[in-house]
Amino acid sequence: MTGAGRSAATTVSMHSTARRVLIVGAGPGLGAALARRFGREGFTITLVARRMEPLTELADELRTLEVVADTFTADAADPEGFRKALEQLAELITPDVVIYNAALVTRDRVLTSAPSHLASAYAVDTLGAITCAQVFTSAMRRAGKGTFLATGGSPGVAPQADHASLSLGKAGLRAAVKLMHEELKADGVHATSVRIAGDIAPGSPVDPDRIADAYWALHMQPPGEWSDEAVFGAWP
Repeated sequence: MTGAGRSAATTVSMHSTARRVLIVGAGPGLGAALARRFGREGFTITLVARRMEPLTELADELRTLEVVADTFTADAADPEGFRKALEQLAELITPDVVIYNAALVTRDRVLTSAPSHLASAYAVDTLGAITCAQVFTSAMRRAGKGTFLATGGSPGVAPQADHASLSLGKAGLRAAVKLMHEELKADGVHATSVRIAGDIAPGSPVDPDRIADAYWALHMQPPGEWSDEAVFGAWP
């Protein structure tokens, strides 16, 4: 975990000249599928999460597939520490693609949850994505190209009473990416959110590998087809 005043644990090398994707919220499900998908296309993968141990396991798995992968820890629940960590990372790498896949998924309700809990969840679900965009898209704008993708979800459109913080966070994320999309597209940067409609599970209609294919397709979209949101799945 990275907090204010602490150094981030990292295995990142700044010497790779390959195209690079930064995946924030890298884990064993969709994050791993995204890493494999972009790795097949020759991208160097930088994995970011709160704890180093699962990152190391995923990076080792990717290396068995001959994918170049490195790791970096940062905690989106600590907004100031998260920004400092990402600014440190930005001194090492200039990603071509940034994917914000972090979320706090927990059962809670809006009238009984402590404000501190709701604020922490919102930091992960929404503010972290904004911070990522602020730190990394400036270089994309200067280059006139780049992709920023954020993992959304149906609770941001159809709020769920027993997932109140996630509903608030995904609604905020959806609005933030819509604002980013309008500002960035004029500079050649594609920003969009992917609203995943369904529970992610291997072999299901919402299979992580299929979703990863959709993210790759969004990265490859020509500018004339860009939109501020894509939907993957069957329900709202």
